[in-house]
Amino acid sequence: MPSKDELFTVVRQWVEKAEEDFRNAEHTLTLKENCPLNTVCFHAQQCVEKYLKALLVSKGIDFPKTHNIAELVALLPTDIRIPLSAEEQEQLTDYATFTRYTGDWEPATRLEAEISMTVARKARETIKNYLPKGTVENQAK
Repeated sequence: MPSKDELFTVVRQWVEKAEEDFRNAEHTLTLKENCPLNTVCFHAQQCVEKYLKALLVSKGIDFPKTHNIAELVALLPTDIRIPLSAEEQEQLTDYATFTRYTGDWEPATRLEAEISMTVARKARETIKNYLPKGTVENQAK
């Protein structure tokens, strides 16, 4: 079993990666013309996924290699409530693959990208409250 210091470090690493995704999506969405909206949706999904993984690590809960948001949320203890509807979880999960690969689907719209950021912001702010002190300061502003 990893020490408390090792767990703390891993949680901070997940938060750092989540924050990179959040800043990337937030900045990209400021582009008015030729904004890669699929990229915004992808990074919003990655932000939520990585924050969930940080939270799971902080609680000592193992998780599989997955991009499935609902699967990660289901692993959380019952006293932790993340304000993501089933539809939001499914949509974010779709962005993990649909936005990166070719296929028979429509590209993301600006509205979808804005909504994905709203959802990511909501999950991010909630999860930060559950993480140990010192793991999000200096990164999540």
